[in-house]
Amino acid sequence: MTPKRSRPDTPTYDYIVVGAGSAGCIMAERLSASGVHRILLVEAGGENKSFWTRMPMGFGMLFHNEKFNWRYYTEPQPKLSNKRIYVPRGKGIGGSGAINALVYVRGQCWDFDDWKAAGNPGWGYEDVLPYFKRIENHWSGGSRWHGGEGRIHITRDDVHPISESFILACEELGHPKNPDFNGQHIEGAGIYDINTHRGQRDSSATAYLADARRRKNLDVLTQGLVECVLFDDTRKAIGVRVTTPAGQQEIHARAEVILCAGAIDSPKILQRSGIGDASLLQRLQIPVTRHLPGVGRNLQDHLCGKFFVQANRPTANDQMHGVLKQGMQFLNYLLFRKGVMATTAKAGAFLRSSPNLPHPNIQLYFNPMSYSIQESRPSKVAIEPYSGFMLFVSPSRPTSRGQVQISSPDVQAAARIDPNYLATEHDRAEAVAGCRLVRQLLETDALKAVTSSELKPGPSVKSDADLLDYYRENSGSIYHLCGTCRMGPDDGQSVVSPELKVYGVEGLRVVDASVFPNLTSGNINAPTMMVAEKAADMIVG
Repeated sequence: MTPKRSRPDTPTYDYIVVGAGSAGCIMAERLSASGVHRILLVEAGGENKSFWTRMPMGFGMLFHNEKFNWRYYTEPQPKLSNKRIYVPRGKGIGGSGAINALVYVRGQCWDFDDWKAAGNPGWGYEDVLPYFKRIENHWSGGSRWHGGEGRIHITRDDVHPISESFILACEELGHPKNPDFNGQHIEGAGIYDINTHRGQRDSSATAYLADARRRKNLDVLTQGLVECVLFDDTRKAIGVRVTTPAGQQEIHARAEVILCAGAIDSPKILQRSGIGDASLLQRLQIPVTRHLPGVGRNLQDHLCGKFFVQANRPTANDQMHGVLKQGMQFLNYLLFRKGVMATTAKAGAFLRSSPNLPHPNIQLYFNPMSYSIQESRPSKVAIEPYSGFMLFVSPSRPTSRGQVQISSPDVQAAARIDPNYLATEHDRAEAVAGCRLVRQLLETDALKAVTSSELKPGPSVKSDADLLDYYRENSGSIYHLCGTCRMGPDDGQSVVSPELKVYGVEGLRVVDASVFPNLTSGNINAPTMMVAEKAADMIVG
C-alpha cells in the first residue's frame, strides 16, 4: 500500500516506535520515562512469553521456529556456490535480542572512531562510551570502562577446562590473554561476556520494557505489521499504517515516527513509504516521497566458517549427548538455574592474522561443544555423539557490501536480501588468513594435547585455494546484519543524519543497527542498544 494523509480521527500519540527489538524496547522505556509523552510501541510479532526465550541455551529451540523468528533467506550468493544463506531475525517482543546467543561485545574503539571520521560528529569512541556504561550492570562493577548500575546485567561464567586450552594456545602463538574484551583493549583471547541475570536471558525486553509497560503513557501493540509511514503534504511523517489480525488501521504521531525494525525491515518500511531509490519505487508503482538511493544499500554482515574437532577428553558434549543427560541438565537448570543450559558462554579471541596489521582483523569463537542445528520445526540442536569442540572464524571488518530491496508494495512479500558475501579480494584473503590462524592454533601444544583429530575441513584441505573452497561451502551468517540506513553526511548515499533523522522528510528517525556506517568488530547487540540510548538523549535529553 502507498502512503496517504492520515484522517483526523486516527488514534494519536506523541511518538510511535516501530519494532520492539533491542533498540525499540530501550526507546519505548526512555521516551515514556518522564510521563509527559504518550508512546506507542508497535511490534509485528507476539509477546514472546516462552520458557525458551528466557533460558540461555534455549536459543537453539528458536532458531527455525516461525513463532519467534522471521526465518529470512538471502538471494543466492555467487561467491558461496550460489547458496541461499539463512539469516534469522527475531519476531516478537525482544526482537533478535530474545533469540540470540547473548554474546556481549562492544567492538573495537577504532570502529566508532571510523564512524566519526565518516562524517558523524558525536559518534567516536569517547562519545559513545558513556552510553555503553549506562546500559551495563557489569560483573566487574563501575569503572573507567564499565557501568555498574545499568539495566542489562553483564555476567561471566566459569570456564570449561577445554576452553582454557584454547586460551593457552593463543598465548603460545604470542597473542595476549585478555580478561575483558569490553575494556581498554579488545585484542587477545579470553571468555566472552554474556547478558544474563540469575541464569536467565537479560535482554532490553526484560531489563527495560517490562517495567515501562506499567506506565499509563505507554501502549504496546503486538501482531501489528507496519505497512508504511504516513506523510502530510509537507513531507512530515504523521503516523503509520498497520495491519493487525483485526484489520488495517492508521495511527497518528504528533512528534515523530521512530523506526527500530532492524537492518532488514527498516529499509523495507522506508521503501514501501516511498523513500528510497526512485527507479525501484517507480518500477513497483510506489509514489516517490523522497528519492534517497542509499536506502537498503550498504548491507554488511559477518561471515563465519566452522572447524569441527574431535577431542580426546570430555567436552560439553559428554554432559549433553543423549536424552538422559539432557534431562539431568534440564532439571539442574529448572531447580538451580545452573549447568550447561544456564549459559552460552564461550571462549573467543580477537587476533591479528599478521603482526604487521594495526588492529585485530579476525574474531574467533571457541565452543566446548560440537553440534548442528537442524531445520525442523521446532528446531532441534543435534549434539554430536563424540567428545568435540568447534572453532568458528569470522573476519572482523569485511569490505563487501550488499543491499535489501522490496520486491512488491505488498507488506507480506519477501524482500530481496543480498549481502554479497566474499565479493572483494580483501574478504576472500581474510577468510583464508582466518583459516590459517585456526590451523596454527590447532598445531600448538596446548590444543594438540586435547585433540584427537580435525574432522572438518580435515588434513587433506591444505592449500589456500582448498581452504577458500571449504570456507565457501561451510560458512554462513553470524547474524550481524547492519548498515542499510547508513548514518552520514547528506551526500546522496547516507539515509540518516548523525541525529538519526531521515534526510528529506520531517518527523522520521531510524534507530537500530541499520544506521551503522560500518560493521563493528564483533557481535552487534551491544552497539545496537548503545545507539538507542544515545538516540533517546537526542530526543528527550
